[in-house]
Amino acid sequence: MEKEWFSEWFDSPYYHMLYKSRDESEARKTIDHLLQALNLKDGATILDLACGKGRHARYLAEKGFVVTGLDISEASIAFAREFEHARLEFFQHDMRKPFRSNYFDGVMNMFTSFGYFNTEHEHLLTLKNVTKELKPGGLFLLDYFNSLWVRKNLIAQDTKTVDGVTFHLNRKISKGNVFKTVEFRAAGRQLIFTESVRLFEYADFDRLLTLAGMKINKCFGDYDLSPFVPEQSSRLILVAQKIT
Repeated sequence: MEKEWFSEWFDSPYYHMLYKSRDESEARKTIDHLLQALNLKDGATILDLACGKGRHARYLAEKGFVVTGLDISEASIAFAREFEHARLEFFQHDMRKPFRSNYFDGVMNMFTSFGYFNTEHEHLLTLKNVTKELKPGGLFLLDYFNSLWVRKNLIAQDTKTVDGVTFHLNRKISKGNVFKTVEFRAAGRQLIFTESVRLFEYADFDRLLTLAGMKINKCFGDYDLSPFVPEQSSRLILVAQKIT
């Protein structure tokens, strides 16, 4: 059976090479802002859903939270587990499958780590799992790109060289998704990966979250928690609460 694009690409060392320049201090500042939106109590249990190599989960644990990180990438979780301790654990897991029930005070899904699946059913199933994983009244923070902004500001082509590897990036919008093709030559081979993310808008999330048993109670347009402006904001950051 053919692998889904995210399973193959996220396990590739070239994925981490391409995106390694993401600034650590800026990421921590971003997490601090997002935590203000959640306003969780000290020592709260947090699920970092699609945690990658765990850098954000590690920072959340440093701040005193009890953190679980889940990611579909075997390589990323193997790396993250080197940093486990009493308040921090990691598991390889597909978010479309249930995890723990009524366990977490908060679930965080950051930096557009959603919208990857082929069907709405899979996206709704994931959100229903989030609802099950939250304690009654628990909060879900979903950090997504603003699809309206993406449509207006899409850069069709660019090139990026990292550690001697030149990545050719091509982007297009088709059938409600934004596609990014990453093409490069490395280790004597020509490699191509394609990312595909659904262009969900606020109304889509409002409908899906309601079906999943959650209600949106906050909406922001950037990591500084500024108001969401549909045609101008670069992000769509939602805080939804499990309906009890």
